[in-house]
Amino acid sequence: MFGSYAQKYQSLSAQAAAFHERLVRALTAGAGAYAAAEAASASSLQDPLAAVNAPAQALFGRPLIGNGANGADGTGAPGGPGGLLLGNGGNGGSGAPGQPGGAGGPAGLIGNGGTGGKGGDGLAVSGAPGGAGGQGGWLLGSGGAGGAGGAAGVTPVGGVGGVGGATGLFGNGGAGGAGGAAAGMGTTGGPGGAGGVGGVFGNGGFGGAGGPGAAGGVGGAGGYVGNGGVGGVGGVGAPGGNGGAGPLLIGNGGGGGQGGAGAAGGNGGTGGMLFGDGGTGGRGGPAMAGVLGGLPGNGGNGGDALWFGSGGAGGQGGTGLAGANGTNPAPGTTANAGTDGTTNSGAGDRTGGTGNQGDAGTTNQIGGTGGKGGLGESTDGFDGTGGSGGAGGTAGPDGGNGGQGGIGGEGRTDGSNGGTATGGAGGSGATGGTGGGDGGDGGAGGFGNNTGAGASKGGDGGNGGAASTVAGGDGKSGGTGGAGGNGGNGGLFLGNGGAGGAGGTGGTGGTGAAGFAGGDGGAGGTAFSGGGAATGGTGGLGGIGGVGGNGGAGGTGGVGGNGGAASPFIGIGGAGGAGGLGGTGGIGGIGGAGGNGGAGGAATTMSGGTTGGNGNNGAVGGKGGDGGAGGAGGTTGGSGGAGGLIGWAGADGGTGAGGTGGNGGQGGSGGNGGNGGNAQTGGTVGKGGDLALGGAGGSGGPGGSPGGGSGIDGLLGVPGSNGASGQIVP
Repeated sequence: MFGSYAQKYQSLSAQAAAFHERLVRALTAGAGAYAAAEAASASSLQDPLAAVNAPAQALFGRPLIGNGANGADGTGAPGGPGGLLLGNGGNGGSGAPGQPGGAGGPAGLIGNGGTGGKGGDGLAVSGAPGGAGGQGGWLLGSGGAGGAGGAAGVTPVGGVGGVGGATGLFGNGGAGGAGGAAAGMGTTGGPGGAGGVGGVFGNGGFGGAGGPGAAGGVGGAGGYVGNGGVGGVGGVGAPGGNGGAGPLLIGNGGGGGQGGAGAAGGNGGTGGMLFGDGGTGGRGGPAMAGVLGGLPGNGGNGGDALWFGSGGAGGQGGTGLAGANGTNPAPGTTANAGTDGTTNSGAGDRTGGTGNQGDAGTTNQIGGTGGKGGLGESTDGFDGTGGSGGAGGTAGPDGGNGGQGGIGGEGRTDGSNGGTATGGAGGSGATGGTGGGDGGDGGAGGFGNNTGAGASKGGDGGNGGAASTVAGGDGKSGGTGGAGGNGGNGGLFLGNGGAGGAGGTGGTGGTGAAGFAGGDGGAGGTAFSGGGAATGGTGGLGGIGGVGGNGGAGGTGGVGGNGGAASPFIGIGGAGGAGGLGGTGGIGGIGGAGGNGGAGGAATTMSGGTTGGNGNNGAVGGKGGDGGAGGAGGTTGGSGGAGGLIGWAGADGGTGAGGTGGNGGQGGSGGNGGNGGNAQTGGTVGKGGDLALGGAGGSGGPGGSPGGGSGIDGLLGVPGSNGASGQIVP
C-alpha cells in the first residue's frame, strides 16, 4: 500500500514540476513582450515632433514646426525655411571673399524671417552685397534684417547692404543692412540697404546706414495700415536715406535719415494714400573739415500728405564747421653763437674780454647764444675779473625765439697781494621776435676763483628776455550753419502744411593760442676763496610773459526752411523755420608764463666768511586772450506756407538767437623766485627771490546779436612760488 502511495506522489511531483516550468516560460515570454511594447511606445513618445514634421517635410521640403537651418558661413548659402505652421527662417551664411551673402530663410505662418548673411569682403574686387532678409510670417512676424555689405577691396567700393525682408498680415518689414566699410583713403563704403515693406498691418523697415561716402538706405513702405520706415543714416559726405512711403490706407510717411558729415538729410516719406502725414525731413550732417568743402548739410524736406493729412516738418540744418584753433609760428634753427671773449692773463689787474652777441636770426630762426666771457687772471695776486657774457642774438622776425645770454667768464686771482677775484656777469637773453616768440634765457654768472688770501665774488646772472609783444595766434571764426529743409505740403482735401526746418547752429569759434613765455633769469656764479671772504653772485630776473590769443567768433546761424503749403481747400500753411542759433565764441588763449628768477650762487672759502648769492624774482605772467564774440543768429527765417481756401498762411520764421560769447583765457603763470645760494657754517645764506603773480584773465567775448549772452572773464593766472633760502653746508 505504501509503495502505491509513493508512486502516486512521484507522479504528482513530476506533473507539478512540469507545470512550474510551463508557467515560468509563459511569464518570461509575457515579460519580453511587455518590455518590447514599452520600448516601442517610449520610442514613439520621445520624438512626436519628428512624427508630425515627417509628412510635411516629405511633401513640401520643410517642417511643419521648427526653425530653419542657418547657412554655413563663408559659403553664401541661404538660410533654410522655417516651419509651415510655426518657426523662424534660418540666417543666411556669410559670403566668401567677393561673393554675396546668403538670403535669410522665409518664415511660415507665424515667425520672423532670417537675417541675411554678410557680403564677402573685397580682395581684388569690390565688397559683395549682403543677403536679403527673409520673408516674415504670412500671418504674424517681421521680415528679417538684410545682411551688411562686404568691405571694399582693391576696387574701392564697399558692398551694398541687403534689403530687409517683407512680411505678411501682421508685422514690420526688416531693417536694411548696413553698407560695407571703406578700405581706407580713396575708397568708398557701400550704400545701406532698403528697409523691407511692412505687412498689411505693419510698419516698413528702417533703411540701413551707408558706409563712408555712401547714402543711407531708403526706409521701407508701410503696408495698408502702418507707417513708412525711417531712412538710414548717410555715411560721411553722403545724404541720409529718404523715409519710406506711407501705406495704401492709413499711416504716416517715414522720417528721412540724418545726413552724413557735410551732406543733406533724407526727405520724409509721403503720407498714407488715404489718411496720413508726411514724414519729417532728416537733419543735415554737421560740417567736417576736408569733406565737401567744410560746409554743413541742409535739412531734408518734409514729406507731402496725399489726400487727408499734414505735410511733414523740414529737417534742421547741420551745424557749421568749428573754427580752427589759433596757432603760433614754430621756431626754426638756431643762428650762430657769438664768439667767446679773449683771455687776459698776467701780472697786475686783469679783465677778460666780453663775449660777443649771438648772431641775429633770420625769418623764424632762434637768435644765437651769446659768447662766453673771457678769463681774467691776475697771476700776482691783484684783481682778476672775468669778461661778461655776450647778449643773446636778436630773434628772427617771423616767430623766432630770443637768443640765450652767454655765460660770464671766470675771474681768477693767484698770489698774496689781496686782490679780488670776480666772475663776469651773464649775458641778457633777447626779447622774442617781432612776429612772435619766447624770450631767451639769461646766461649764468662766471666763477669767482681766488686761490690767494683775497676775497672772491661770483658773477651775477643775466636777465631773461621778455616774450614777444605779439599775442598768441587768434582762433578762427566758426562756419555758418546749414539751411533748414522745407516743410511738406498738406493733403489734397484736408491738411496743414509742414513747418520749415530751423537753420543749423553756427560753428564754435576756435580757441586762441597761448601767449609766448618769458625767458628764465641766469643763475648767479659761484665763488671760492682760499683765505678771504667769498660771496655768490645774484641770480637774474625772469622775463615777462606774453598775451594769449583771442578766441574766434562763433559762426552765423543757418537760414530757416520754408513752410509747406496747406491743402487747397481746408488747412493752415506751415510756419517758416527760424534762423539757426549763432555759434559760441571761442575761448581766449592762456597768457604766456613769466620767466623764473635765477638762483643765487654758492660761496665757499678755506678760512674767511661766506655769503650765498640772492635768488632773483620771477616775472609776471601774460594776460589771457579775450573770448571770441558769439555768432549772429540766422537773420533769414523761412517763409510761411500758403493757406487753403479755408485757412490762412503760415507765419514767417523769426531770426535765430545770437550765440554766447567765448570765455576769456586764463592769465599766464607767474614765474618762480630763484633759490638763494648756499653758504658754509658761520656764513650767511642767500635769500630766495619773490614769486610773481599770474597774469590777468582775458575778457569774456560779447554775445551775438540778437540776445546772445556774454562770455565769462578768464581767471587770474597761477602765481609762482617764492624761492627757497640757501642752506648751510659744511
